Amino acid sequence: MNIYDYKIPNIGEDFTTLFEKEKIKIVRIVSSDTLETKEYCQEEDEFVLLLEGSAKLDLDGRVVALNRGDTLYIPAKSKHKVLATDKGTLWIAIHFAH
Repeated sequence: MNIYDYKIPNIGEDFTTLFEKEKIKIVRIVSSDTLETKEYCQEEDEFVLLLEGSAKLDLDGRVVALNRGDTLYIPAKSKHKVLATDKGTLWIAIHFAH
C-alpha cells in the first residue's frame, strides 16, 4: 500500500488502518476542508504526524496549529477535536497503550 494513494473525501475524514497489533495501531487520515464536529477522548495515547496540508485542533481547550511536517503528542483521555483542515490534509496517527 502507498500512503499517498487516496481520494479526498467530500465531507469529514477518511480513516485507513495501516497496521494494528496488540497495543499499537497506525492509521492514515485524509481530511476534507468540510469537517464534521466530533470530540475525541481516547483510552490510548496518540502521536500524529501531518504529512500534507495544515490543521487546527482544540486540545483540552488550547488551539494548536499544525503545518506540513509538524507532530503532536495527544495523551490518553485528553479531549480533542479538529477545528479546521485544508482540503487533502494527510495525517499519520499512531495510537498506543501502555
